[in-house]
Parts: sequence; C-alpha cells; structure tokens
Amino acid sequence: MAANIALVDDDRNILTSVSIAMQAEGFITRVYSDSEAALHAILENPPDLAVFDIKMPKMDGLELLRRVREKSNLPVIFLTSKDEELDEALGLAMGADDYIKKPFSQRLLIARVKSILRRTEFIKSLDEGQDDESAEPLVRGNLEMDPARHLVRWKGINVTLTVTEFMILETLAHRPGVVKSRNQLMDSAYQDDVYVDDRTIDSHIKRLRRKFREVDSEFDAIDTLYGAGYRYTE
Repeated sequence: MAANIALVDDDRNILTSVSIAMQAEGFITRVYSDSEAALHAILENPPDLAVFDIKMPKMDGLELLRRVREKSNLPVIFLTSKDEELDEALGLAMGADDYIKKPFSQRLLIARVKSILRRTEFIKSLDEGQDDESAEPLVRGNLEMDPARHLVRWKGINVTLTVTEFMILETLAHRPGVVKSRNQLMDSAYQDDVYVDDRTIDSHIKRLRRKFREVDSEFDAIDTLYGAGYRYTE
C-alpha cells in the first residue's frame, strides 16, 4: 500500500507543490494549513509520516510535535528556516526524526521521507520477530550505534542525530581508519539520486562533532583529511 503522508504548513503554496511532488512519487498526501486541525486529524487517523513546519500561528510545529508525542511515535520531519538551530535541537530532543532547511529541494525531502519510512518498516519487522543481521548494534570504542532503532550513545550517553547524520556516522564507523570521500558519504546519506554539494557533507560533519562535544568536550573521533575526506578513529 502507498504510504500516507501528512503535510502541515501555513503556506498553502508549499503545501500544494510538495503534495503534487509526493503524489507523483506514489504517496498519498493529506494537507493541513491549520495545526490544530492537523493535530485532531493525525491523532484520529494516523498517517505513516508527517512533515511539520516549525513556524506556524496558533500552534507551532514544536507544540504540535509535543502533543502528537503524547500519544504516538509517528515519524516526523521538520521544515525550518536558516536561523532556527535552537528550534531544530529542541525538536530533535523531543523526538523529531529529521529536519530540512527552507528553501529546500523537493527531491531531498522525498528522499528523506523514503529513508525514514524504510527505517520504520525495518523496526516494525524486528518488533514482529523477523531477525536480520543488520539489526546487530555497532560498537566502536566509546561509540555504540543501534541502526535498527536509530540509537546512538557515546560513553553511555545518548546522542540525538538526524537520519542523515546517523547514516554518515554509520558509514564512517563501519570501517575505522578507512578514509571516506565526500562522494562516498553523499552516496550513503542521500540515496535516490539526490544531488547535494560537498559543503553539505562538511556541514553535517560539523554538526556531528558539535553534538558529540556537547556530551564529551574532548571528542575527536572524526578526522578530516584535507583533499581526501573523513575517517573515524577509535
């Protein structure tokens, strides 16, 4: 069955264009320009995934997520503006799965939706008792990663990562000491033939380091090899 996606944004132009793009990919979309109406509909008839704008009148995306999380583990992607890093961090801590900055590529949003849905289906298969070798946690020194449940710990402390950040770190940590080029990291994080430039990967690496240094100021497990790429060191 086609996945059902709820889109919540007070900008009707964004709702229309994203809805058309997602329907062209085979998704079923439900659009809401009013967050209070969206909350009622989402709890009454849950979609497979939701996309929330953060800045909305009456009830913003953060409050909408908080109230959804009281009753549901629905996967959620945030749409944010460039100056909303604090809101992004808060949203991820509250349980958002990823965020994309405006203005954004519709192809990138669709790729993130597909990636999260794949991960959600995998976790569901584990809960139903279907085993898989890829469910095994990855342990590299102080780093623990559980790909099936999208959990990351450093020295036993949880670190909240987006899906994209998780995929990049997983690619690096899978083979410690091996240098991964930006192109290789882009291939692992941005599937479905989505184009991003080198600076996007650099930005993700900076955010990864910052998040780990928030729990360990001496974190230095991701090396930069100028002109070559990045590597994980245990």
